[in-house]
Amino acid sequence: MTLTVAIIAPGNMGAAVGGRLTENKVNVLTSLAGRSEASTARAKAAGMTAVADAQLTESDFLLSIVPPGDALALAQRLAGVLGAANKKPVYVDCNALSPQTVERIIAVIAATGCPFVGAGIIGPPPKPGTANTKFYAAGPAAPDFARLNDYGLIVRVLAGPLTAASALKMSYAGITKGFTALGAAMILAATRGGSAEALKAELAESQPALLGFLTRQTPAMYSKAYRWVAEMEEISEFVGKDFPEHAMLDASARLYERIAADVEDEKREVGVMDKFLKS
Repeated sequence: MTLTVAIIAPGNMGAAVGGRLTENKVNVLTSLAGRSEASTARAKAAGMTAVADAQLTESDFLLSIVPPGDALALAQRLAGVLGAANKKPVYVDCNALSPQTVERIIAVIAATGCPFVGAGIIGPPPKPGTANTKFYAAGPAAPDFARLNDYGLIVRVLAGPLTAASALKMSYAGITKGFTALGAAMILAATRGGSAEALKAELAESQPALLGFLTRQTPAMYSKAYRWVAEMEEISEFVGKDFPEHAMLDASARLYERIAADVEDEKREVGVMDKFLKS
């Protein structure tokens, strides 16, 4: 029988994952409710079939791939049709969420009778021929989800609680996106302080690998900053308010919020960072 996977939603990551699966002869369903024309075009290009919510339950696996702030609302939206369905797909939450948020989603899905997998994606949207996008998965149903290793995905099963993959994703993203935020903040501060040229020269001499990281990651961040706001807030919650470093991660969220607004408006700070990195 043909494997059927539902993916919500066909954003950049969701559509790319859908495309990888359709390339491997998987029937991929999605929902276009409330989605943009760009989402519709991505879904079509990936070979995904748009259906009503009730038909999503015909899938073997339902992958939630949405912005972090939308993950709980999606589970709540689908709870009715999942609870009423005779066939129970495995619900795989693939979002960048704190374990605390994952626990809230687990409670919603548990009431539907669907098996739950807590997952985290590390890597970019998959492209043909690449193998750098990995799904880390946890929970009793994770080995079943690992069947998708036979259909083009890379699924790695983790031991531990349902939230183990969430903890890994939060830790990894906290390092990579946290370093990017810190670098951006200090580039801007050095420029305000009149030491930008000296800072770049010193980084090139004593920290060339770090300068290379910032040169790659900072410009790539501009178009993603709006999405990273909620993710950094989730990472801050993961660290916990009992630890003062949670404020550092929340501050990173505020920086990304400011950069996202700058991208849409004056591009003053983006211009400062570009000048530093390209000079």
